[in-house]
Amino acid sequence: MGILDKHKAIETHATLLMVLSLLVVTIGGIVQIVPLFYLENTIEKVEGVRPYTPLELAGKQIYLREGCYGCYGHYSLAAESMYDRPFQWGSKRTGPDLARVGGRYSDEWHQDHFENAKSVVPESVMPPYGFLADNVIDGKYIQDLVSTHALVGVPYTEDMVNNALADFKAQVDPLGDFDGLEARYGEDAFGTPINVRNFDGQPELTEMDALIAYIQVLGTMVDFSTYTPVANR
Repeated sequence: MGILDKHKAIETHATLLMVLSLLVVTIGGIVQIVPLFYLENTIEKVEGVRPYTPLELAGKQIYLREGCYGCYGHYSLAAESMYDRPFQWGSKRTGPDLARVGGRYSDEWHQDHFENAKSVVPESVMPPYGFLADNVIDGKYIQDLVSTHALVGVPYTEDMVNNALADFKAQVDPLGDFDGLEARYGEDAFGTPINVRNFDGQPELTEMDALIAYIQVLGTMVDFSTYTPVANR
């Protein structure tokens, strides 16, 4: 009996085909799953990657709410999203690269973009988000948000949780006392600078502030001029 005949015999025998298929799936599953039990972490830690500040975390919630995660470009490292809850990876792209947009444009450019995307990108199909500048936020629940992320594995310390509201407000006040924010999240702690400024130019702290703060940090935590993937080391 030739190979094709054996193959035909399997295909025409429903029970045998089901048993062999189950066997193949079981072996494949074991090969994929068992090695994970011997790994301490499936995400390679990269120097500079830190938890989001309370303001950035609030901005991320707005980013998710408005569906901004539909825009992304170059493949992302697992470490860049290691503190994202939930992950927003996917294969659909409907706009420009936002995965590493931090620092590419000024805060004013982002304000104009949210007010009327076509004013800076004529071919854009993005709807206006100018209302974000009118939505004042007080950080009433920011400590709860930080604490919740700490519960699911983000390395926020007790000090970070207790000072969440103060850090939330300090990041938009360049003339205020933001030493604590810098000490908890800045270069001395993680090697990555913190953006401290009034992001939307208004006296009130708004959703526009939070979203721009989050966008301006996207892709800035990893220094790709010095980063070498594990496989190439």
